[in-house]
Amino acid sequence: MAKITQESNPIDPVEEYLNMDDDVLDELSDEEFVSQQRLLLETERKHYGEQAAQLRAEADSMVQNNEPAEVQFDEESGEGGTTAIDRERDLALAGSALAAIEEVDLALRKMDRGVYGLCESCKQPIPRARLRALPFARLCVRCKEGGLPRNR
Repeated sequence: MAKITQESNPIDPVEEYLNMDDDVLDELSDEEFVSQQRLLLETERKHYGEQAAQLRAEADSMVQNNEPAEVQFDEESGEGGTTAIDRERDLALAGSALAAIEEVDLALRKMDRGVYGLCESCKQPIPRARLRALPFARLCVRCKEGGLPRNR
């Protein structure tokens, strides 16, 4: 059971964790697993925050640099799109990034309360591999797919 730290390995600890074999992942202690998940969530939060800020800045820039009804033509699509449509797209994507930040924050609060990784529907543990792939997962795969409740 190797705990991943920045000091022990020069490669990105999040990347190393994401590439960890599932068998090794399952061998981590609960404390090690939650610690790695916290690092992963904090990294995702930073990424989504940067993405939202960049998209918002691009949307604001479009308003400042173009007339509202200006049509832009590009070689790839051959069709024109208005600045307003592009701006709305950027704002919608920024909104999605902000929604992801809310999910990350909820997962971090669950960690603080000691209930991280439990399915909100059936209250069973969510498999570690699923949490590593989607660290703010609220439901196990069975409940997410709408399957029958577990009788354990």
